[in-house]
Amino acid sequence: MDPENLVRMANRIGEFFAALPDHAEACDGVATHLRRYWEPRMRRQLLAQLDRGEAQGLTGLVREALERHRALLEPAG
Repeated sequence: MDPENLVRMANRIGEFFAALPDHAEACDGVATHLRRYWEPRMRRQLLAQLDRGEAQGLTGLVREALERHRALLEPAG
């Protein structure tokens, strides 16, 4: 999948959860949504982009969700 599109889609999810008044809840919501609705290959690719420093366009909330909840988001196997 196009790397820029993954960042854009993740940021749109982040925009939705950013409206929550509790920051921790918003962060958890982003991670939970990515885990439930994104294919493992999409999550794997986004995490790899983050690791390589190629996800510069991510919002702070999405970046934090990826870092704090990495174990939840990494596909098994």
